[in-house]
Amino acid sequence: MDKGKLYIVSTPIGNLSDFTFRAVETLRNVELIATEDTRVSGVLLKHYDIETSMLPYHDHNKVQVTPGLLSKLEAGDDIALITDAGTPLVSDPGFYLVRAAIKDNIEVVPIPGASAMLAALVAAGLPSDRFTFEGFLPRKKGRQTRFKLLAEDTRTIILYESPHRVAKTLKDIGEYMGDREVVIAREITKKFEEFIRGTVSEIREQLDTRSIKGEVVIMIGGNKK
Repeated sequence: MDKGKLYIVSTPIGNLSDFTFRAVETLRNVELIATEDTRVSGVLLKHYDIETSMLPYHDHNKVQVTPGLLSKLEAGDDIALITDAGTPLVSDPGFYLVRAAIKDNIEVVPIPGASAMLAALVAAGLPSDRFTFEGFLPRKKGRQTRFKLLAEDTRTIILYESPHRVAKTLKDIGEYMGDREVVIAREITKKFEEFIRGTVSEIREQLDTRSIKGEVVIMIGGNKK
């Protein structure tokens, strides 16, 4: 019997229309969908009339759940992995399962789609020919060291950040990297999508009189020296 395939399926990051035909077809045809949160994914699946069964899969249960998923794949079942929004494994769960599947000679198939990182980058107005993605930076231990290393990088730097930590991160960028050109993208593809552009000091001044809400991507111009 042939083994099943593990599909890594990208989902919309806000606007439900940002879903590919191939992704919908894949989720309809697999035997099981492993998802970060069945409640969140349930909204998407209902919107597209996808009736495939779901199973929670996240960082807190991956060690317990992965053997069962591998057994199903070994038995010939196709399984799709999705997250709450965007591309799995990019600051989201999935690496553990993908590594285990590859080790078991199970074919892993990417189904590309939305990514907050790339959507933010192409509209930022910063150089996009070379960039580095850092995901979420350490909150305490190792944070200063990471900033000092990034300060030397000549590429555009992309970070994910929670809205209530944006002010702190801007302060750190200014302290360790200087008054760089920065772009903050928030609520990408959603109703209140916004790009805030300027130097660190200019954006900090703007944010003194307003708050930031929603999912946030911060992009920093590279070291020009």
